[in-house]
Amino acid sequence: MEDNVHLERDSSTGVAVIRLDRPKVNAISTSMVRNLAAIAAEIADDMTVRAVVITGGRKVFAAGADISEFPEFDVASARAFSNTFNESLLAVEQLPQITISAVNGYALGGGLEVALTTDFRMIAEDGRIGLPEIQLGLIPGGGGTQRLTRLAGVTFAKEMVYTGRHVGAEEALVHGIVSSVHDPDTLLDEAIAKATEYAKGPASLQMAKRAILDGLHLPLTDAVQVEAEQFGQCFGTEDNTIGVQSFLENGPGNAEFTGR
Repeated sequence: MEDNVHLERDSSTGVAVIRLDRPKVNAISTSMVRNLAAIAAEIADDMTVRAVVITGGRKVFAAGADISEFPEFDVASARAFSNTFNESLLAVEQLPQITISAVNGYALGGGLEVALTTDFRMIAEDGRIGLPEIQLGLIPGGGGTQRLTRLAGVTFAKEMVYTGRHVGAEEALVHGIVSSVHDPDTLLDEAIAKATEYAKGPASLQMAKRAILDGLHLPLTDAVQVEAEQFGQCFGTEDNTIGVQSFLENGPGNAEFTGR
């Protein structure tokens, strides 16, 4: 299998960087999808990793799927590829750690679908995003029609999917698709710095993420039960004891958490 997705851990900060690395434009191949899933499985239970940044490098995040694979597809194999891709992206989305995409250059098609799985998307000023599959007579196959709609709303998502047009950083920010816009030369450093701050947070960040993801599409009466379950789980953590004791003794904002 190609060595096209790399994992770098920093034990001093608790931040891991997942680097997409398939020259020239990080086109998402079947091999890349499987490697991404393997890395997600590797770090999901790694308590030393407390935040994750996904990057494609300075010039491009990922400029879509590897179209050279498509001529071999028929209806069944295309569906199988989509299912495999979605399983991989769900594994990334469901990571317990806080996740950030650092989007330099283009994040198109499958590349944008990767970025949409993370908690936050930080984009360079010259970054461009889009779902151009319609221009190939296709639709997104990695959750793009679903996650983009949930982030940007039905009408804007329809426009992006129906036209396949590229959207610049500021427009993406206005529509809530990205979290913030940055200088392209400092974007990755700023994403790692942001991840480092989350890595200092308590274990309850995992419960907060789980409550939001699991409750998002449920009726409110069911969703608050999800929250109640995760609220209860917080009281089984070391960080809850640390946080409450620190508050009682020193006031808010002074606890130093362990992530456990």
